Amino acid sequence: MNRREFIKTGVGATTGAALVSGCANISIHSNISPINTGTPAILSSYTAQDQRRRLENIGMAHRAIRNCMRQHLITDYLPGHCVYNLGEYPARKPWDPDDWDERELDKLRDDGIRLIQLHEEWNDSQRLNGADKYSPVNPAGFRRFVDMVHRRGMKLIVYVSTGFFQRTDPDFREEWARKQDLVEIYFRYARCSPASPAWRAYLLPRLMRILDDYGVDGLYNDAGYIKLWNNRQPPTQDEVMAFDESLTNDGAECDLLALIYAEVKRRGGLVKLHISGTNRPQTDLKVYDYLWVGEGGRDGDKLREIVKNHPPYVAPCLDMSRAKIDSEDELYLHTIPYMQFPVLLAGRPFTGERAMVPGINYPPEEKCFWTRHLRAMAKHYKEHPDGPHSYGWWDSCPGRPEARLTHARWLKQYLPMVEEGTYAWLEIADSDLFTGALPKGLCASVFANRELYLVLANYEQTAVSVATRDAYIQVTGSSAEPKKEWNIPGRSLRILRHS
Repeated sequence: MNRREFIKTGVGATTGAALVSGCANISIHSNISPINTGTPAILSSYTAQDQRRRLENIGMAHRAIRNCMRQHLITDYLPGHCVYNLGEYPARKPWDPDDWDERELDKLRDDGIRLIQLHEEWNDSQRLNGADKYSPVNPAGFRRFVDMVHRRGMKLIVYVSTGFFQRTDPDFREEWARKQDLVEIYFRYARCSPASPAWRAYLLPRLMRILDDYGVDGLYNDAGYIKLWNNRQPPTQDEVMAFDESLTNDGAECDLLALIYAEVKRRGGLVKLHISGTNRPQTDLKVYDYLWVGEGGRDGDKLREIVKNHPPYVAPCLDMSRAKIDSEDELYLHTIPYMQFPVLLAGRPFTGERAMVPGINYPPEEKCFWTRHLRAMAKHYKEHPDGPHSYGWWDSCPGRPEARLTHARWLKQYLPMVEEGTYAWLEIADSDLFTGALPKGLCASVFANRELYLVLANYEQTAVSVATRDAYIQVTGSSAEPKKEWNIPGRSLRILRHS
């Protein structure tokens, strides 16, 4: 499917979040049908009874809730994200999608995944295969994969960077970057300055060409963020300092991000942005649809508290290469109450070959975490060819056999909660929903549309009890009997539907 045809069949509503009365407008498709279905259901297929139920539930929640952390109107939101590993890079032989990938994509679609994200193995950042950082290692195979994704009604975004660029690349120019390189595993990335006109002139046409030539649906921007405010490195001769730079305003960086965002939206696409770790861009400009957070995150509780109030939509990915969790359910305990949903790692298993290709100069294991981590994956893959496998840079070694099943189970519960036109009240502080004060460590959030959902998350180690004024039914469980008394075990999450 070419780009023009795909846009014609894409969603009719524009993407974007506007602030209304202090609440961000945001959104999602709620069911498992293909995403390119035109007008959202709330506009095209809600009956008068559907509209009545929605308004009554919103009114009930509005009257009952007096204070909360944030309130949102959900629009244009796709929570089922998967980082899909195409194969190894660097590698002795380039990846080449085939029937295995057809079957894998079928499974992901059936589990509710609607957005496929490719990391940097899609391109040739080290120029090992005759391509470059803005073109695929295997052009024919890549176009075939784009078609595979689109035939299943899913969207595809690919890795780019507005800052990182290989310093040894023949196109690199010293005047683009200050001396703040990122040196890891097989790359030495300069951090190119957003204030460099020459870097912008090189970068921007290439980013748009990815969208126009390959028909992908957007970009995942690993920004290679460079703070110009209070930067110890002297400016390059090419930089033009046109904006106010401060702790709370990334002027040049976010000007660049906003321009890219506008061009992607002009093409009907979407932007996922990663700054670093748990950070968000310091700007009032619209620069992303989804913000990736979690790189380097070892503690789910700390990650939750830092990012729970970031502007939507937040796509969390706790860094399981370093973090430890008591159970897979913990990932959803930290995210669902805050209108977030974890990113899934899937696709081809990591074989670890990318950390041991002949001719590549790798840092020694004792000096580089990624060399150790990826070679541990290679050792495990060789000794355990049937798994459990690892599927990404931020995955554990060995892999987690319950990760995918758990993701699908929680996604099935989450999707109806955040369908198009839902209002969400996050981290409720004062309301008439309960007969008494909420116990310490218990977070309550409400999602109101045709159904009204109450989410209860207990972040304490011990069980707590709470009484609701109205009767609710637990979404999952052996009993569908409405009740008002709830015992929430320690470190657990309950999704309730108003009866």
